[in-house]
Amino acid sequence: MEQKNDFLGRDPIGRLLWRMSLPAIVAQLINLLYNLVDRVYIGHMPEDGALALTGVGVCLPIIMIVSAFAALVSNGGAPRASMAMGKGDYDEAEKILGNSVALQIVISAVLTVLLLLFYRPLLLTFGASENTIGFASDYMKIYAAGTVFVQLTLGMNAFITAQGFARTGMLSVMIGAGCNIVLDPVLIYGFGMGVRGAATATVISQAVSTVWVLSFLTGKKTVLKIRKKYLRMEAGVVLPGLALGLAPFIMQASESVITVCFNASLLKYGGDVAVGAMTILSSAMQFSMLPMQGLGQGAQPITSYNYGARNAERVKRTFRLLLTTSLCYSMAVWLLIMLFPQMFAMIFSSNAELIAYTKWALRIYCAAMGIFGAQIACQMTFISIGNAGASIIVAIMRKFVLLLPLIYLLPHLVKNQTMGVYLAEPAADVIAVSFTLVLFFFQFKKAIAVIEKPQ
Repeated sequence: MEQKNDFLGRDPIGRLLWRMSLPAIVAQLINLLYNLVDRVYIGHMPEDGALALTGVGVCLPIIMIVSAFAALVSNGGAPRASMAMGKGDYDEAEKILGNSVALQIVISAVLTVLLLLFYRPLLLTFGASENTIGFASDYMKIYAAGTVFVQLTLGMNAFITAQGFARTGMLSVMIGAGCNIVLDPVLIYGFGMGVRGAATATVISQAVSTVWVLSFLTGKKTVLKIRKKYLRMEAGVVLPGLALGLAPFIMQASESVITVCFNASLLKYGGDVAVGAMTILSSAMQFSMLPMQGLGQGAQPITSYNYGARNAERVKRTFRLLLTTSLCYSMAVWLLIMLFPQMFAMIFSSNAELIAYTKWALRIYCAAMGIFGAQIACQMTFISIGNAGASIIVAIMRKFVLLLPLIYLLPHLVKNQTMGVYLAEPAADVIAVSFTLVLFFFQFKKAIAVIEKPQ
């Protein structure tokens, strides 16, 4: 069994990172299509397109929460499984996988019940207005019914990538996205279902992906297999994984809280058009962030495996390459957004007023994106080496200590209050990246010293 994935500790780092990251980046971009394709088709619906797009945008906080619970389990379990494989303990790795499957099923059941009972008051809290609550409700009540498929697809696919099967992980996402792209126009326009059609297409597509993922993890090609004897939750297995997965959970779940705060402030200062612009801004940010997260996911099995194998030099080289690549990408995307902001706006809407508004807002909102590659590289490396404490501190610092207060503070410090809301994002990013780099310098040095000690 060891021979199947010892390439993680043997092959050249550059070639290995490319081999692992490219499918992960493609998978991240394709995964984004689940929501982006919905928004593109909905935004171009005749007559009600702009309001429908805003309504679906209000659903994003809830969708982020569902995805965050998948990250809580998978981003805590998958790196620990990789480290166990690096130590040669495959029984422990399979135990982590089995416990994670069981935990995600339980979480899915709880989330489904809560969302079906409370989706309407949640949407009103998250920024839906009288004009958009109908569209938001139509989308969310269908999406909520498919929560288990979202959880298992996103969560278990991380264990495929963690074993080194990056292409298989990419295929898992491609299959679902392909279904979604085909079904969206058929259900939205062909059957006249509107936003309900978009939600139905997403649920069906995620279900197809789930079947593929579970088939692989119970099949002959996988290194780690889902085994019946491990499909029970043990505190000694589940709790360390939850601690490590807490940072990705905070990062994603807090996006929900932050979106609510953005929407509430923007509705107050700029009305529905400002909230609609925020839907496009968050979509552009997702587009920009996901390839960097794909790079981090590609580096995770390499870092975790070699950290478990106590190969300090390969861990350091992997981080340096990840940092360089992430910064180059973030700078390139920042330049593209600064030069051609209208290009992003026109993808999501044909409404001239919304495009004009989004053009200037996007430049403000993404002003500090160029340096964000450093944030992602450090955060993903914290998780990959099992440093739960540092990863949680970094996540809390950026979202709750910095961004959340700035959303409410900056509108009172600048003349254009709506611009003040958008300015909160770059202001928080500059401070957060600086803090993360300082913390990483000391924590990474300490972690490397641990594995360099003779056993």
